[in-house]
Formats: sequence, C-alpha cells, structure tokens
Amino acid sequence: MYSYEELAHKLATVPLHIHGVYRTELKAGLIYSGHVDQPTTKCAVVVGLRGKADFIFEGTDRYRLEPGKVLIGGLRKRLEIHVGGSGFEYCLVHYLPVISDDEEVRSLTEVSLLHAALDPELLQLLERLLQAASSPGSMELLEKKALFYRLVNKVLQSERHRQNKDSYTLIDEAIRFIQTHYMEPLTLNVLAERCQMKPKYFSYLFHKYVGLGPIDYLIQYRMNRAYELLITGQFPVSVVAHSVGYADAYYFSRLFKKHKGVSPGKVGMYRRRNRPS
Repeated sequence: MYSYEELAHKLATVPLHIHGVYRTELKAGLIYSGHVDQPTTKCAVVVGLRGKADFIFEGTDRYRLEPGKVLIGGLRKRLEIHVGGSGFEYCLVHYLPVISDDEEVRSLTEVSLLHAALDPELLQLLERLLQAASSPGSMELLEKKALFYRLVNKVLQSERHRQNKDSYTLIDEAIRFIQTHYMEPLTLNVLAERCQMKPKYFSYLFHKYVGLGPIDYLIQYRMNRAYELLITGQFPVSVVAHSVGYADAYYFSRLFKKHKGVSPGKVGMYRRRNRPS
C-alpha cells in the first residue's frame, strides 16, 4: 500500500481520465466473481456507504470495505467480492492514468486502503459526482473531473489526519507560521521551540506529516515565492533574494538553480523578452 504523500504526488502530476460514477448495492451473502476470469480494466475509488464486504485481489490480498473506508487503484487485477450478512452499498468512480508507464503510475494503479469518515461534505461530493456523471455536456464533464479531485483530496487529507492524530494540529500551525514568516531567519530550533518540542522529534513529526523536513519545506516554499516574483520581470535577483529571506544573493541563486533547474536571472530575462510591447 502506498502512503498518502505518494498518492497525492501522483494525483497532482499524472493526468487522468475520469470515467463512470456508480452507486451500487450488493445483496447479503453474495460472492461476486465477475473479475476473477476477466481482470479489471480500470482503476477505481470505492467508498463504502453501508454494510461491509471483503474485496479480494489476486486471490490473496483481502481488504475489508465498510463505511469510513476507501479503496483506490486496482487496475488489471483479478477481483472477488464477498458480501457481509447485511449487504453492502458503495459508491465507485472509475479512472485511468493517461500515460501507460507502469513505474510512473504504479501508486495510482496498485490497491491502497484509506480512511475517511462519512461526513456531510463527503456524502455531498459523492452525490454531486453522480449528478455530474449523469448529465450530458462538456461543462458537466469538467465538473465531474473537478469533483473527483476534491473527493480524493478530502480522502487523502482524512488519512493524513488519522495517521497523525496526535500532532497534526501542531504541524498545521507550524506550516501556517512558515508560510507567514518565510522571509524571516527561521531555523529548526526556532520552529521546534514554537511547538514546545525537541528539534529532532519536531523534525520527525513534520516529515511524517508533510513528506519533507521542516527546513526543506521552508526552502521549497521560499523558492516558489521567489519564482512568482521573478516571473514578473519587475525585480532584480538581489531584491527577490532578500524578500524571501536570503541576504546573500549568490547563495540564493545557487539554491534556486538547484531546486528550479534554472538560474533566477534567466527567469526574469525570459519574462522581459516576451513582454508585449
């Protein structure tokens, strides 16, 4: 099973086709074997709504689906479903990555089990997805895709909070602090002290939650803000460097090129050359 960070990264970077959206009810005690001889042809997001069922992939990998649990992935898998004694109702959204490179999209096609409470927001997203999928027209297709991304983002955020239930409020606050004070001389010690933690433990919790260490996060946030300023073509590199927390423009330039693959001077130059006359 892939982590929520790996799934979020691929969902953000790999183009997807969103296909059908279905709400299905399976009878109690049913064994569904339609994909035992014919493997699945699409990935899916499966959200348990009522009852329970075991989804068994390749005859061995068993996942219990019930309200509050979500499966993502499942392409080209042999699947058997064993329905519990009270039946099983679920919502399913089919999708496929546009690219076919197995290594590139593996986290989106292998099976991952996540957790997301059936709160009103999630149920409303599912209902709107069903409505958009049933409606003809390009605007409805666009809405279906937008709602799909909102759905998986909510599921992944729920999983992130579940796995970090004792620390996520503190780490969320630390992230907001970084985003507000990134231009100041922040250090690991400063950030850890604000959360009343030892630097090593704070760094561990931050990395577990975000997928990056706090200083790596700070640097990448600064580089992104610097790029936004440089692309306007209005500010010299030294001014941009100082505005994102670096007194040494040369050091800033080295960091920027390392993270963005281009020198900061060339970013502004490209904008100025292509500015309308």
